[in-house]
Amino acid sequence: MKPILLLMAALPFFSCSQPSANVQPNFSTDSFKTSITSIGDIPPPEGFERITADENSFTSFLRNIKLKKDKTVYLYNGVPKRNQSAQYAVLDIPVPKVDLQQCADAVMRIRAEYLFAQKRFSEIIFIDNAHRVYPFSPPYTKEHFDKYLLRVFANCGTASLSIQLNQVKGYENIKPGDVLIKGGSPGHAVIVVDAAINKEGKKAYMLAQSYMPAQDIHVLKNPKYSNSPWYFANNDNIIYTPEWVFYKDQLKRW
Repeated sequence: MKPILLLMAALPFFSCSQPSANVQPNFSTDSFKTSITSIGDIPPPEGFERITADENSFTSFLRNIKLKKDKTVYLYNGVPKRNQSAQYAVLDIPVPKVDLQQCADAVMRIRAEYLFAQKRFSEIIFIDNAHRVYPFSPPYTKEHFDKYLLRVFANCGTASLSIQLNQVKGYENIKPGDVLIKGGSPGHAVIVVDAAINKEGKKAYMLAQSYMPAQDIHVLKNPKYSNSPWYFANNDNIIYTPEWVFYKDQLKRW
């Protein structure tokens, strides 16, 4: 089955190819500190505080994801990614040894890992382009879970995930767990891994992605501020990320 999975993963509708775009100039802000070991350790922008979250919420799960000490992004085959300028930090989440954890796959992986940790097994469901449903079924072991995810990654992608998710009304309502997604070929998806707010009600948020080929999931830098991972929910229609350009009406939610 593995050759079939690899072939399916190469299909165009799973592409995370980059569209051409003019990325805004970089300039430096705060630098990464070695004391940062999880997403929740990354300091919010000055004047901002993290939004409150319940202990068992998706937001708390995201904040507790561990970060690797090595900030190098490696591909699934162990080779360093050619572009090492996009990431602020690297999530300590395994990458399969096959090219099957690309952009939408990483989003689905993180969501599924949260539901698995909460033992909400019946909610681990994904849908492909033909509307076939992929529910997680017993045995509820980690080994079976990892095999299930490979099957999902081989058959689902940005196009199907974009349909499965729900449109967020109002970009200013962005919150952790939301997904910026462009379905199709080319397509791409990134997940909001944290958010903060200031006294004026302005939102700041962080994004994480995988890319193509499959690679370490990483927290993205904001191209406007080369050493900061924080983005701001403002009136701009366009969200520039290091390797993709999104529009605020592409914000979706589980």
